[in-house]
Amino acid sequence: MTLAAESRVGESGRCGAEVRSDLQVRVELRDSGGLEIELESRVKAYYGDSIRRQAEDVLTALGVRHALVQITDEGALPFVIAARVEAAARRAGLAGKRALPERAVIPEPSARDRMRRSRLYLPGSEPKYFINAALHSPDAIILDLEDSVHPSEKDTARLVVRNALCAVDFGRCERMVRINQSPLGLSDLDEIVPASPDLILIPKVESADQVREVNGRIEKIKSEIGSTRPIWLMPILESALGIENAFAIVKANDQIVALTIGLEDYTADLGVVKTVTGAESLYARQRVVNAAHAAGVQAIDSVFGDVGDLEGLRAWGVNSRAMGFEGMGCVHPSQIAVIHEAFAPTPAELEKAQKIVDAFHEAQAKGLGVVSLGSKMIDPPVVQRALKLMARAQAMGFDE
Repeated sequence: MTLAAESRVGESGRCGAEVRSDLQVRVELRDSGGLEIELESRVKAYYGDSIRRQAEDVLTALGVRHALVQITDEGALPFVIAARVEAAARRAGLAGKRALPERAVIPEPSARDRMRRSRLYLPGSEPKYFINAALHSPDAIILDLEDSVHPSEKDTARLVVRNALCAVDFGRCERMVRINQSPLGLSDLDEIVPASPDLILIPKVESADQVREVNGRIEKIKSEIGSTRPIWLMPILESALGIENAFAIVKANDQIVALTIGLEDYTADLGVVKTVTGAESLYARQRVVNAAHAAGVQAIDSVFGDVGDLEGLRAWGVNSRAMGFEGMGCVHPSQIAVIHEAFAPTPAELEKAQKIVDAFHEAQAKGLGVVSLGSKMIDPPVVQRALKLMARAQAMGFDE
């Protein structure tokens, strides 16, 4: 056990009337006396022994034998308790060890080309949102360590997110983590990679070197822990320079499966107001779509920030799909169904695509090299587009 000389007391987490599914932990490291745990909890009669045992297990794994631990619990689950205790111990000066929880949930790795219509942002410092996130059926959840986390809480949020990846069943959702900018983001990876996320979002990317740096750190950690599980990458372009370097960025590494844009930061970089029409960001969004398709990866649009304007969201989503995007971010569960509807093919599109596909199969069966629909000849790219649309419709459940 290595202790920083200037501190032997650390706190982590929150408590109070407005707090739920969390707790506050104060750890005072001592030289003797064993582990003394003081607990306040509304469920103390039912779960007090379990909470104490959880704290003891974490501290033992960290090599702490003597400490006063004060816990005020507001209904936290075990993965949160473990993260907060570990964070408090680290803030007390402990360094050099971690208490990675056992994997309760080991989902299959996500597919490179899986559907990513919607990705729901969850603040990494707010575990109350984690448990029920999958019930809203987004294609992905993003455990966010960047903009939604206060700078003073980033060290403890990464432990909460790490433990959630090990303990929470996110169902069929792809499990994404948005790390911070380097060098802080590299420290995020040290905790997050051993917990096997599906995808890492890299914020504010302006050069291919930033992607290579992140992937290099991921591969180094995977090598150290003996992991061969793929971890995909999605760079976020959020500045004029990032947009101009879009193709070099998306081609920086084979683990990149999608390219996306952050319009709040992008418009701030331009010094313009972000509008519901998106005219001020049209060029940037077109660059993202073109670069992504040129590289053979998915183009994913930004979030629509006005949670109350679902019709505006619907119009944005329909336009986004027409531009060539395959999905977008969302900041509230109410946006998910609207996004899925906006990115779904219309009945008329499905009917036309089905006719083209049927004509294609009929021509193949007859050994014909030319596909015709009525009096019109159908070019191969049109057939391929129809086949892709039908496959996407099937993945969305249109055939069920």
